Amino acid sequence: MNATGDTTSAAVRTAGLVKKFGAFRALDGLDLEVRRGEVHGFLGPNGAGKSTTIRVLLGLLRANGGTVELLGGDPWADVVSLHRRLAYVPGDVVLWPGLSGGEAIDLLANLRGGIDEAKRAELVERFELDPTKRGRQYSKGNRQKVAIIAALASDVELLILDEPTSGLDPLMEEVFQQEIAKVKAAGRTILLSSHIMSEVEALADRVSIIRAGRIVQTGTLDDLRGQATVTITATLDRPPADASALGVFRDAHLGHGGRITGTVDPARVSEAMAVLLPLGVTQLSVTPASLEELFLRQYTDAAPSRDPQVPA
Repeated sequence: MNATGDTTSAAVRTAGLVKKFGAFRALDGLDLEVRRGEVHGFLGPNGAGKSTTIRVLLGLLRANGGTVELLGGDPWADVVSLHRRLAYVPGDVVLWPGLSGGEAIDLLANLRGGIDEAKRAELVERFELDPTKRGRQYSKGNRQKVAIIAALASDVELLILDEPTSGLDPLMEEVFQQEIAKVKAAGRTILLSSHIMSEVEALADRVSIIRAGRIVQTGTLDDLRGQATVTITATLDRPPADASALGVFRDAHLGHGGRITGTVDPARVSEAMAVLLPLGVTQLSVTPASLEELFLRQYTDAAPSRDPQVPA
């Protein structure tokens, strides 16, 4: 397999991917597909296998079984050529202590497909980074900025971002989201692993949730929400004496002032409206499940125990 790939294949594809550390299976038949040109959210708690997956994709770990393709190539055999076509931002950036931030940005970018000098200058300004300071002088957030700027200013096809905004303040997180939207609009592909659900919800075209080394759910947010309940809250002029009279609702609760809250299946929202409207609706909110709720739904059952000493 060569590393040139093609423009129609997935940017990332794994099938039955297995990675073992001794007897422990950190990845247990992982199937993941990241389409070219999309932002793909990669979610899971600590120990689920996210970082192990990313290390396999980067050619830092060799898989024990299954198949893995990155930009049409083999990340283990084609690691040098593939790394010129991708940029990686980890959640805890370590810089050369004696190099300035600007020198580190240039070094990282030149290891890849080159750097857009105008974009570099724009990003340095937008992220409010002082590029003259040495690596040893930077806070965690500023070290993250160096890696983010180097990645976003590089001429690459794929960005692999593993908790990239760790240490950034909310203002810089907003700048990051705006810049990722620009990268996506330019047709590049982003694999984004993040614990900040609002970040993934705002950016991702599709999401994959990993549990115990396997993908347990993949789809757009609309796909995932279609499998979850919708929360309806309404204030009624003529509330029923008993919330159970609203049969379409699950776990309906009647509060003070005629306020009722309950959940319904997405396909039954219209039916719920038909039940509520004759009761005199004065206030109404219909809220689909958030990404956080969809994520937590996958972890209501106890997952198999994970060895905390094994990379995840």
